[in-house]
Amino acid sequence: MNIDLKDKNILLGVTGSISAYKACEVARLFIKSGASVQVVMTPSSQRFISPLTFEALTRNAVLTEESESWSSSLNHIDIGKRADVFVIAPATANTINKLSKGIADNILLQTALAFNKPLLIAPSANTNMIENHYTIGSLKMLAVNEVKIISSQSKLLACGDEGNGALAEPLEIFYQTVQKLLLDEFWINRKVVVTGGGTREKIDDVRYLSNFSSGKMANSLATALYLKGADVCLVSTKEHTTIPKEIYTIDVEDANEMLEYTVDSVRVAKKGKMSQATMNSNQPIHLIQKKPYLFMAAAVSDFRPKFPQIGKLKKSDIGENWNIELKQTCDILSTINKDNLTTIAFKAEMDSKSGFNNAKSILKRKSIDGVCYNLLRGSESFGTDDNSITFITSNNSVNLGHSDKLSLSFKILDESKKIENEQ
Repeated sequence: MNIDLKDKNILLGVTGSISAYKACEVARLFIKSGASVQVVMTPSSQRFISPLTFEALTRNAVLTEESESWSSSLNHIDIGKRADVFVIAPATANTINKLSKGIADNILLQTALAFNKPLLIAPSANTNMIENHYTIGSLKMLAVNEVKIISSQSKLLACGDEGNGALAEPLEIFYQTVQKLLLDEFWINRKVVVTGGGTREKIDDVRYLSNFSSGKMANSLATALYLKGADVCLVSTKEHTTIPKEIYTIDVEDANEMLEYTVDSVRVAKKGKMSQATMNSNQPIHLIQKKPYLFMAAAVSDFRPKFPQIGKLKKSDIGENWNIELKQTCDILSTINKDNLTTIAFKAEMDSKSGFNNAKSILKRKSIDGVCYNLLRGSESFGTDDNSITFITSNNSVNLGHSDKLSLSFKILDESKKIENEQ
């Protein structure tokens, strides 16, 4: 995961929850991305973890009741001035209820009351405490006041109860915080459909035809779009457990399902209907619908068995040779109505001589706006965490170089913006 947060300053608040130790992993994710992290701790949180731990991780002094100084910037007023975002993780029910009322009776709450930039909180408490009507009301009040709530999880809690109240995963806290830092007006609330993975065409109930596509490029694209503020729908055949949970996902199997759900998702995107995740977010809602985008990164099988079988065909019944009659699958790009839609395709080739021209030819043949051309070395090119892309339009081609897929995705988005600006 290569997200460049160089020159970004994160203020991390830690309160007195048993999950306070997970704040170390949250801090580590920010530091690994190049951000500067400074921590502020409530007195209760120091019963679970030492300030020294965070100082060792961040190489910055931790603000506590004892360390506050008015001869330096280590105080509840100045510490927030250089921060770009403030995330409180974990946030106890006590902290949540006090925050909503403007109470500032400890160093962290004082810091939050003085902070006037994006504020996020990740609740963590016993189920009865998190679902108490006072806490629910406080969370609603905070959301109304543009505080981003990073939803807690339902699982077995440290107290032995099972239910809602567990801290969100550190990676999810990281993603939702980074989104506040990387929002791009062009992409904010723009509906975008991304397809990914290789389709699986059924032979019988245990066998299928497919390809080596891993779906990683689509996952990276969906993640980059989410971080820029887009309202993303990912239609994929592959696992997507590591992408932000606020991304709306549709799992499909074969080419027919890929066509059905892609067409339906594009139709919804053109209508401008927001996903539930976007409606629940604190992003500004635009009254003027932005032109939606489709990134067709899926590797759709060209053929499928003409007569898929029910059950498992036995080897003894098939014999030494097995001739499977195939028929062509639908061409999704040619089928989709592209009116009021910016469409970017992906084209993988193995022929270094004609690959580029083959990729460029689909611009006119399939009436699309851009194509991401990838020259493969062989089957070993699939499933890797990096890639090489040349972004091609009817007027230009840009070599985006070789890098990890998330970094490439950000470059693809920059080039994709130019398409609409040029239209």
